[in-house]
Amino acid sequence: MPVAATNFQQAAIRTNLGAIFVSLELSRSVWLITSLSPGQAEKMSKHQVRGGDVAGLLVCFATLQAKAHARTGKHFPLIVIQEAGLDGFWLHRVLQSEGIESHVVDPASIATSRRRRRAKTDKIDGEALVRALLAYKRGEPRVCAMVKAPTPEEEDQRRVSRERKTLTAERVEHVNRIKGLLFAQGVSDYEPMHRCRRARLEELRTGDGRPFPRHLKAQLIRELDRLELLLEQIEAVEAERNILLAAASPTAAPVRLLELKGIGPEFANVLWSEGLYRHFDNRRQVAAYAGLAPTPWKSGTIDREQGVSKAGNPRLRTTMVQLAWLWLRHQPGSALSRWFQERVKMVGGRLKKPMIVALARKLLIALWKYMTAGVVIEGAVIKAA
Repeated sequence: MPVAATNFQQAAIRTNLGAIFVSLELSRSVWLITSLSPGQAEKMSKHQVRGGDVAGLLVCFATLQAKAHARTGKHFPLIVIQEAGLDGFWLHRVLQSEGIESHVVDPASIATSRRRRRAKTDKIDGEALVRALLAYKRGEPRVCAMVKAPTPEEEDQRRVSRERKTLTAERVEHVNRIKGLLFAQGVSDYEPMHRCRRARLEELRTGDGRPFPRHLKAQLIRELDRLELLLEQIEAVEAERNILLAAASPTAAPVRLLELKGIGPEFANVLWSEGLYRHFDNRRQVAAYAGLAPTPWKSGTIDREQGVSKAGNPRLRTTMVQLAWLWLRHQPGSALSRWFQERVKMVGGRLKKPMIVALARKLLIALWKYMTAGVVIEGAVIKAA
């Protein structure tokens, strides 16, 4: 409750704290602990422990509880908040195993100063996290977005699709490097992905009819060695993915996605492991999680669209855009494909890229309904058994 200010001092807001609110600013060297405890005149205290020192962190928590008990004669629980980042969720799981209420927040959802040059320190960020946690526990709407931590099994299952994407990107780099080296010698018809790549390399000559220089040929052979190693690793990862899909029951969600024409094992695995395994209350949450939700800008007479938010899972968003193009090719008679064609026709064949993003959002919502409620996509073709 607000207290009347005296001597023209600013009024203070008194809060009846029923817990010790703690924020963690994590780095490799130091963990900054910012806490707000009952009976401390609403002043935040700050402590530091060495980065990765979980035992020291728990000792600091016990000290905070002991001091609060000495001041008030009561025992207060701990409520901890930290930002989602490179540390992952291991510390969050450790705190939960110790019986401590822990929250992981999306750092982009924390309100910050809009000044052109704003001060940013770990101290300021720690205090902002504590204030956000207080508002969240009071039930204030849209004060921040808490991250739902996946289970260790769910986190491990999506490693397969993510590793394949990393290996595929490395494969593209090696293929482009080989083609670039050859193009500088006047060769433009060599395909490193063909099985006869080594025999074809022996037959090549430069554009002016010379054999390849010794060091250049040695470099190309080493590039082919790395490329073939990547191809073997990609094949191994895909075999592991196929084993996971084969071991799933016929009614499992990833297997049900494979029933739709145009969706293969890789798309089904990515869609399930990156987002559709989660629980969503409505279609807006589905689109927002993928970063495909619209972001309007309305103020006074200004009313325009800024495009999609891009604030969700980037892997799921990229996959859905790719799948939307394939959906048009393999499911031309579906209601979604007809909607896309009609909209593009209305604008004279233009704006295909913005419309494909809109189709990706609609398709993601339709797939979510298909997997959770069994709602069949209108006009979609089911693969033959």
